[in-house]
Amino acid sequence: MKKNKEEINEEVIDKKENEELEKAKSDCEHWKNEYYRAYADMQNLRKIVEKDHKEAIKYRAEGFVGDLLPILDGFHMALQNEASSKEMENFLIGFKYIYQNLVTVLENNGVIELSPKAGDTFDPVTMQALEKKNDPDAKENTILEVKAKGYKLHEHLIRPSIVVVAGNDNEENKEDVPDLDA
Repeated sequence: MKKNKEEINEEVIDKKENEELEKAKSDCEHWKNEYYRAYADMQNLRKIVEKDHKEAIKYRAEGFVGDLLPILDGFHMALQNEASSKEMENFLIGFKYIYQNLVTVLENNGVIELSPKAGDTFDPVTMQALEKKNDPDAKENTILEVKAKGYKLHEHLIRPSIVVVAGNDNEENKEDVPDLDA
């Protein structure tokens, strides 16, 4: 009988040890999964931060380029003029040299000049219509005149091209707009 008690005690102890071992294995598996999940989350976060950092570096000059656009416009307007004297011709040559160098530096840093021409189709994504003029010789939504060039930095539009667009002002195309003067 004593032997049976010892066997029973051993069986109870073995059963408890097996239960503890199974619980320890289960806990180990749980924490292993938690570790892998946390590791995967950290890797994903690292990739997101790296991508955001690359984007920030890629577009870091966007504000600076936007501030340079009036200067580029000034150079472009100055270069449209004809020289009235030898002195003015020398100034224009210098302006052209500076303008070309500035454009080259900007292009080397990812700036793309958008230069639509008269007769091109209006693109609302890269252009802003300043005015719509009735021109019977032009197709509707074609560019009649370019007022200012547009610029992109890589894929970001910094400033749309500012254009005058051909439109059709026939009575049948006008919407019923109430007369505010009446």
